[in-house]
Amino acid sequence: MRAAGVAVSGLWCEDWCGIRETSFGRRLFWDWQWNPARYTDLPARIAALRAEGIGFLGYVNPYLAVDGPLYAEAKAAGFLARRLDRDEPYGVDFGEFLAGVVDLTNPAAAPWFAERIIGREMLDRGLVGWMADFGEYLPTAVRLHSGEDPMEAHNRWPVLWAAVNAQAVASRGRTGDALFFMRAGWTGIGAHCPLLWAGDQLVDFSRHDGINTAITAALSAGLVGNAWHHADCGGYTSVQGTVRTAELLHRWFDLTAFTPVMRTHEGNRPDVNLQVDSTTSLLAHFARMTQLHAALAPYVLAAGDEAVRRGLPLMPPLFLHYADDRRCWTLQDQYLYGRDLLVAPVVSEGVESRDVYLPHDEWLGLYDGAPVAAGWHHVAAPRGMPPVFVRAAAPMRAVLLALGREHAAAGALT
Repeated sequence: MRAAGVAVSGLWCEDWCGIRETSFGRRLFWDWQWNPARYTDLPARIAALRAEGIGFLGYVNPYLAVDGPLYAEAKAAGFLARRLDRDEPYGVDFGEFLAGVVDLTNPAAAPWFAERIIGREMLDRGLVGWMADFGEYLPTAVRLHSGEDPMEAHNRWPVLWAAVNAQAVASRGRTGDALFFMRAGWTGIGAHCPLLWAGDQLVDFSRHDGINTAITAALSAGLVGNAWHHADCGGYTSVQGTVRTAELLHRWFDLTAFTPVMRTHEGNRPDVNLQVDSTTSLLAHFARMTQLHAALAPYVLAAGDEAVRRGLPLMPPLFLHYADDRRCWTLQDQYLYGRDLLVAPVVSEGVESRDVYLPHDEWLGLYDGAPVAAGWHHVAAPRGMPPVFVRAAAPMRAVLLALGREHAAAGALT
């Protein structure tokens, strides 16, 4: 990938802990320790990557597979949520394997998880980040240490899970440095979790679970106080014979280049799905969009500073800045990126153009700097050049237009 020009800042290897093959596809082995059989001499590899400026990220969730050693350790210490009918850990069926629920209401269990697993097994081995998955799966038929009804504990469960991760990061002096991202939340999540992602999109263009739901998720998350959001580039879930097409991946590249984090995912059935390096054309397009994503960093950092000052998301719906324009109230397939970019990716199959609405303001095309009037426009949207417009009053206008012209010089993909 680097030879092809991909801008690489990190490797996200969720399978650092090993894998479990199921009928759903390739899952992880839910025992959160380095698996030497899958990653030989991982600590040395992490150190070598770090010397090259590349971080290593992994995966963790608040459940422990019953056939893993950490489950036995947690059970012996009384750190697992119990069954209603007897003093045994409750086992959750996650699809052909059982896992115990670490009881985050237990004042001893939460710090144990933060130190024993995230601290010692992850941060101390050199991981700089991870997907802190789940957080929304609290069974309703468990007994919690706090004695509260799990139905009532359900909503705050992801906040407890986020706090465990934040506690581990703080214990190593890595707050603001090590990064974890979650898909679940509730009131207060922003105090602990620095980044959300959109969960598990289908690998298709379907309206209610495909690529464009990544935009809807970002808009919704931003409105309730989460500044930073992203999605699995390429989608995740491949079921009932649905697999990625090259067209889908191309459109994902265009979308994620204009989001705060550009992270790929091999999916639950990686062997039958196209990956970003499956063909030379996919890899070339991916490399090109990662370069644009990296070049946008000064603008994104400035937008991030504004998010801190004012509580604004980096991917707001148009009506957040143009509340008096009723046409902006229902748009769910375009968004602002920071204050000064308007992005309208293609999220429909088989099209090379789309309708874009520009609210009342002065706009310039990103790729040619040409002025564009407010209102509806039907614009070309070839792969590699998603419709993007710059607000004419943008403080970084000259920088953005220079980046756009440089990107456009290579031409659209065919």
